[in-house]
Parts: sequence; structure tokens; C-alpha cells
Amino acid sequence: MGQNIKIKIAGNEYPLVASSPEMERMMRLAADAINQKLAAYDAKYPNKTLSDKLSFVALNEAVGRLAYQKRVADADAEAKKLQEDVESYIKNIEKDGR
Repeated sequence: MGQNIKIKIAGNEYPLVASSPEMERMMRLAADAINQKLAAYDAKYPNKTLSDKLSFVALNEAVGRLAYQKRVADADAEAKKLQEDVESYIKNIEKDGR
């Protein structure tokens, strides 16, 4: 059973359940980040609707997540390549040492 919490986004309060204290912390940080981005879009695009601004926030977050996933995949591929290089190097040392 989780902890009942209330998160405020764009002036609206939402009752949610956080499965752990760490999840609650992340949810609150995420809500703060959303509200900060909304405030920036409010300043930049004062004539846009809240729905438009929330769409901008969602797009921004999705692009950020995709960029992060690409960096993780690239780092994973690099780690695998380095592991293969190390294993090959060790095999060559063992072969030359005999």
C-alpha cells in the first residue's frame, strides 16, 4: 500500500499514490519541473492556451527522454566494445606468454 499524496500541476491539485518515499520524492520533483517549464512557456508564449503549453512541456520531456535513452544505448554499446577489446587483449597476452 502506498502513501496518499497531493501534487499540484498548473494550479490544479491531483491526489496520487506514491509507492515509496523515493517515489514520492521523484513525483514531487517531476511536478516542480513541469511547473517551472510551464512558467517559462507562460513568459515566452503568453497568448497560448494552457493545453498548448502542456503540450510543449510533454514534447520537451519526451525529446529529453529519447535523447537520454540514446545516450544510454550508446554508452552500453561502448561498454560492450571495451569489454570485447579487454577480453581480446587478455587472450593475446595469455597466448604470447605460453
